[in-house]
Amino acid sequence: MKIGILTIGNELMNGRIADTNASFIAREANQQGWSVEAIMSVGDDFAAIKDRLNYLLAMTDAVICSGGLCPTADDITTEAIAKAFNLPLYTDENVLNFIKDIFINFNLRWVDNNAKQAMFPQGAEILPNARGTAPGFALSVNGKMIFVIPGVPAEAKLMVTNGVFPALRKHFPQDELYIVKQTIRTFGLSEAAVDNQVKYIDFQSLGVSIGFYPVFPENHIVLIAQSKNQDEAKKNLQKAQDEVSTHLQDYIFAYGEETLEGVIAGLLTEKKLTIAVTESCTGGMITSRLTDISGSSNYLERGLVTYSNAAKISILGVPAEIIEKYGAVSEETARLMAEGARKLAGTDLGLASTGIAGPTGGSKEKPVGTVYLAVADSKQTICRHYAYRWDRKMNKEIFSETALFLLKNFLEGKLS
Repeated sequence: MKIGILTIGNELMNGRIADTNASFIAREANQQGWSVEAIMSVGDDFAAIKDRLNYLLAMTDAVICSGGLCPTADDITTEAIAKAFNLPLYTDENVLNFIKDIFINFNLRWVDNNAKQAMFPQGAEILPNARGTAPGFALSVNGKMIFVIPGVPAEAKLMVTNGVFPALRKHFPQDELYIVKQTIRTFGLSEAAVDNQVKYIDFQSLGVSIGFYPVFPENHIVLIAQSKNQDEAKKNLQKAQDEVSTHLQDYIFAYGEETLEGVIAGLLTEKKLTIAVTESCTGGMITSRLTDISGSSNYLERGLVTYSNAAKISILGVPAEIIEKYGAVSEETARLMAEGARKLAGTDLGLASTGIAGPTGGSKEKPVGTVYLAVADSKQTICRHYAYRWDRKMNKEIFSETALFLLKNFLEGKLS
């Protein structure tokens, strides 16, 4: 099946927001075994929408449109598509009542232009929106399909998965192919290095395709197996996964939708351990990620941002002479920070970060991107030094990722 993608909105054309919907739709469509022939963006303009839509329909079986379904005057997608194919608009009373109920339940003031979201071209099949007020719709035109969904990414993603793709399979029945996929999440190697590690695996003979997706600071591998036999597809996928895991075992931290903080949550819960975190250069990012997991209060006792030297001394008990001699960014200070946090909180573990995120503060001996990370328990304190080269925001992200990866390896007994 050939797919076209059309994202609509002036905010895309003037660069105010990034077009994440197109990349998501394209990636997911390819993982269904469909071919994305073209991706286009267009502003909120009647003639331009019609022109781009006709262009895409000429080369595809279906076009997925995203954006322009809000109630404001500049959102014209539904009306533009209706005009492009000379179709009248009608108001769906069930949808209108559903939207009004949302306003009532959330004590929102109703404005009449909200009724615009209940209008559809004649013949449209309504696609429910479980996360917003604007439903989407599907429209059959000359044997081709047009799908229209909101531009809000959280709404678009859910509607693509639960509405658009099932409708595509219904309207374009093909030989049933069983498609199974697995995401392998890695950290610690560049995309090129990951590719180099698995380049000798014969994925083709296994009937599996491989894709590399950098999600800074991680690198994700997506394996997709297709077969007319479900068991064969699963078997081939598992073989490929096992091969990749063998080659990248030191860098893989999760499979599927699991996150690094989710893996750590499982390990801390399984081992019945508690932890306190003290952060300098990461400014609370490590603690924030740990608290992204529901139930984190069972193992996370506290998180401290001990940014200044005075905080390290007065709160964590790091001796002033240690900081004076070795510096706040040093192995000696990092170790004492982790031990101090653990002692202060009375936890099983302490985790600490101290570094130079930049762009200022670096030196020849300790350039921007330098970070020391330490984890302590009752028996030992392990510290690691890393050097990165990114800007301030990215350095903080990779510092926090590295700290969590270090903690994971510590919990798994991989550090000494």
